[in-house]
Amino acid sequence: MHRSTARLISRRTEDPVLLARLKYLAAERPRYGCRRLTALLRKEGTLVNAKKIYRLCTKEGLLVRPKKRKPRLRSSPRPEVPGLERPNQLWSLDFVEDALADGRKLRTLTIVGAVGSTALDVYSRECPQIEVATSLPSARVVRVLESLAARRQLLVDNGPEFSCRKLAEWATQRGIRIAFTRPGKPTDKPHIESFNGKFRDECLNADYFLSVADARQIIETWRLDYVAP
Repeated sequence: MHRSTARLISRRTEDPVLLARLKYLAAERPRYGCRRLTALLRKEGTLVNAKKIYRLCTKEGLLVRPKKRKPRLRSSPRPEVPGLERPNQLWSLDFVEDALADGRKLRTLTIVGAVGSTALDVYSRECPQIEVATSLPSARVVRVLESLAARRQLLVDNGPEFSCRKLAEWATQRGIRIAFTRPGKPTDKPHIESFNGKFRDECLNADYFLSVADARQIIETWRLDYVAP
């Protein structure tokens, strides 16, 4: 027999406790990938290698099928934002819509912080709050920002709640700079778009909201679970 035809028969035995816990976490959070499952296990005190979790997820069919994304062409420069040097210097805001069980519209205001050398070079993210209501006018947005600590820069799109006079007057009084993305270019703020994708995939699409109060409780539980790892 030639050596190239020989195959090593694995005699590896899996840890039944670890495998059972991994299956439980994957069933509880069906849209979590291998890296986030590894972070949850490490948070519980289990010393485990990320490659081992990937192998177990592949073997047990626990991998999350990635979504197909269309390539985007960059047509013009992104908005210029001064370099970031410390936390709480730039916050990106966006709206995500869903519906309640009775058909009423549900709106959420997501706020994600970014730290890096540029607005697109993000190496630290934080979600201090997700505002939930059936309507979020500009006055409500200003109230939410007032409840948080003062920020130096805001990165927003051209929605009416962000381009209104009330928010502009508040930013001028506080000495806060507002940077607007190009119309129809969500890639100008990829960090919050990535967060919104996880938010919709793991929370909005996975839960059924009976009321606004129920939605606030479920979304806050998901936010705390998201920022914990």
